[in-house]
Formats: sequence, structure tokens, C-alpha cells
Amino acid sequence: MNQQTSPRRGSMARREAYWGYLFVAPPLLGFLIFGFVPIIMSLVLAFTRWDMFRPPKFAGLSNFERIGSDPIVLQSVANTLVLFLGVPIGIALSLWLAMALNRKIRGVNFYRAIYYLPAVSSIVAISLLWQWIFNPEKGLLNMYLLNFGIVGPEWLQNPAWVKPALILMGVWGGMGPNMILYLAGLQGVPQSLYEAAAIDGARPWQQFLFVTWPMLTPTTFFITVMSVIGALQYFGQIYIMTQGGPQYASTTYMFYLWQQAFTYYRMGFASAMAWALGIVIIAVTIVQFRLARRWVYYETV
Repeated sequence: MNQQTSPRRGSMARREAYWGYLFVAPPLLGFLIFGFVPIIMSLVLAFTRWDMFRPPKFAGLSNFERIGSDPIVLQSVANTLVLFLGVPIGIALSLWLAMALNRKIRGVNFYRAIYYLPAVSSIVAISLLWQWIFNPEKGLLNMYLLNFGIVGPEWLQNPAWVKPALILMGVWGGMGPNMILYLAGLQGVPQSLYEAAAIDGARPWQQFLFVTWPMLTPTTFFITVMSVIGALQYFGQIYIMTQGGPQYASTTYMFYLWQQAFTYYRMGFASAMAWALGIVIIAVTIVQFRLARRWVYYETV
């Protein structure tokens, strides 16, 4: 009996393994063709000069050396760092909004949906909407400021105002997803902790500081890591709204990388920039994980 069932089990196991490999094959092949191979090719191209029309020529480390000497690269890095100011502002406002919408108020689900709407909207539609809002003559923002006797600036045409305008737009667009994450975190805080704090005489701000905030540090850490990675790759809004202008004032590192690749066809230099960005993202993420040990609190059961 056992001798008869053993071959059957073996054939069934082989059949299951076959179907398993068959289902895994398409995504695996997709990754190899559209992920792994382009990554290896970009690494090879980073050490060459290639304009997509003539054969690539070996250039050594010249592309990487140019990253540190190109003034526009340095300006794009500075612009990207300025846009980083929107990360802590957006996190703080998202937490405040989540706490406001975590209460039992009438229509709370409607408000949550409204604030989350930008996350599921097309980046093109949102960028065109904000381009109209920032219009210096007929834009909604400047028309509103005129009610108080304030003449609004040329938001996207003035080098001094284009980055604050992009930060404002980025904060608005990122509040919805972060709010949802914070709402999930708030609803996971045990009510018994608030009850114990109230018995000890803790005021609302003390409950937030010593109960709410420690329990939300894992959520804050995740939002911070993802927001930093997103800020380092800021591209879509720049491409649609400003094209890096005026006077390179809104040219981010990612947009300049795209320009080098698909406007000037300097694929070798663009590949080197991409690898430098990838190394920076990995390094910054590792630093964040190291620092997380000092301030992120994980509840132990």
C-alpha cells in the first residue's frame, strides 16, 4: 500500500512544482528583462560616452567626475535639498489631520475621502490644476490674496517663489496617503494606555507626548523613509509645470538626469547620475534605519 501511494505522491509533488514554476516564470522573466538587464546595462553605460546613435566609447570615471564639477548638477542638488523642507511639514500636517479625523464626527468618512482624493488622481491633472492656481493674473491663489490687498507674486515664473510653490503643492498632495497611515496607527493605540494616563492625571498634551507619539513612531518612521525617497526622485510636477525653470531654479537632480538622457542624449552621463542617486538613496535609508533604533518604539507583547 505504501509502495503504491509513494510514487503517486512523488508525481503529484512534481506536478505541483511544475505549475508553481510556471506561475512564477512570467513575473520572474519580466523582472529579468525589464529590471535586472537594464540595471546591468546602465552600470556598463555609466563608464561610457553614448548618444544612442553611435557605438558607446569607454570613458572611465569621467562621467562620475563630471557629477561633482557640473554647476547645474550642484544647483539641482541644492534645489532638491530645499524641496526636502516639505517632508517634515507634510508629516506634521498629516498627523494633525489624522488626529482631527480620528474623532467620531458627522461626515468623517466623507472628509477622509476628500483628503485622500489627490493620492488617486492623475499627476498630470493635479499639476495642471496647480498651474492654474499659481497663475499670476487669473490664478485662484493670487485672486484670493487680492481680497486682503496683497499682490501675489509670479509663483512659477519667479526663481525666488517657484520652490515654495512646489513645496506647497507637494505637501498638499502627500497629506492624504500619510493621513491614512496615521489613522491606522491611531486606531491601533490601545485605549487602556489613555485610561491609565488619565488616571495618573495626564493632560491631553501629555497623553499625546507620552502615549500617542511613542506608539506612532513606527508609522512616522515608515512615512519618513518613503517621503525622503520620493523627494529625492521629484520629477513629474517639474516636468509638467516648470520644465526646470526659471533659470534652473526648479531643476531637481532627477529632472536634470532625465534631461541629460532624453534631451541631450548623454546616456553615459545620465547612467552615472542614476547610479549616484541610487547609492545616495541606499546610504540615506541605511542611516535612517540606524537612527531609528534611538527613537522608534515597537510595542512588545
